[in-house]
Amino acid sequence: MTAPQPIGAAGSSGRLLDPLGFPEPGEPKFASVTDVRRRLADVGYLADDGIAGVVHLADRLAKPVLVEGPAGTGKTELAKSVARITGSRLIRLQCYEGLDESKALYEWNYKKQLLRIQAQRVVADDGAAGTPSWHDLEDDIFSEEFLLARPLLEAIRSPEPVVLLIDEVDRVELETEALLLEVLSEYQVSIPELGTVRADRLPLVFLTSNNTRELSEALKRRCLYLHLDYPSLERERDIVRRRVPGITDELADQVARIVRSLRSLELKKHPSVSETLDWARTLVVLGVESIDAEQATATLHVLLKYRSDLERATKELASVPAER
Repeated sequence: MTAPQPIGAAGSSGRLLDPLGFPEPGEPKFASVTDVRRRLADVGYLADDGIAGVVHLADRLAKPVLVEGPAGTGKTELAKSVARITGSRLIRLQCYEGLDESKALYEWNYKKQLLRIQAQRVVADDGAAGTPSWHDLEDDIFSEEFLLARPLLEAIRSPEPVVLLIDEVDRVELETEALLLEVLSEYQVSIPELGTVRADRLPLVFLTSNNTRELSEALKRRCLYLHLDYPSLERERDIVRRRVPGITDELADQVARIVRSLRSLELKKHPSVSETLDWARTLVVLGVESIDAEQATATLHVLLKYRSDLERATKELASVPAER
């Protein structure tokens, strides 16, 4: 088998890698922080200056963004929205306990390789050609045809603009986190049988974390940091108005106030923004124009998912239905 050679040392555009092995960042996608906010709002994501500023810097500095915060605060949706407004392809790596290199980077299609070896032997037995040597077989079966690219490799070698979403990175083990760090540090993947695949253009990378465990300092140093907490009353009300067709200003305000009061309680799981939107849509479907305690209690199962939380919230709403 021939010695592996670097793949993609110069991209299809003819750009050469810099001395550290990185491609050029390319043309900026955003003119300013205000431009980021405006364009995100156009696709229904209401960002403040803090969120827009980090996205703007990530584009200019070509650095990954680590987005931490409670579940359901818009971390994943931010990456999806950035992909939409930049016209980039979204590639998502959903993290979970047990995720390994074969599911994150690449693996070989062993069944297809075995079939190719068997086919070569059948041809040789029929006398159509001499028995292939292992060297010939190796060059054949360890080729691009048999490579199964997983999200990280797919994002690195994509010729088109990419937003890479590494979702819930806090769910993986430290070993897999180290693998992610290596790939994001060099933006390249070494495949022993083929060589080194280098990015022609840097993907815009978002890593999300629900804070189920502490991430390594090395990974945090590599990234820009953004913490997304539950939105303010005004911002959540605007989100509800924007994302729930047919809702009145009064009902959107009541929904936002009630959800905010529930988040102040000691619950097993506080309602997320997505659950706020589900509840608001439920109320609109039921024809509710103004929420009272009875209507709120009857529909709380859309907002809360634990019996103890429902009981506690019911008591709260019985005394103060719309606001604390």
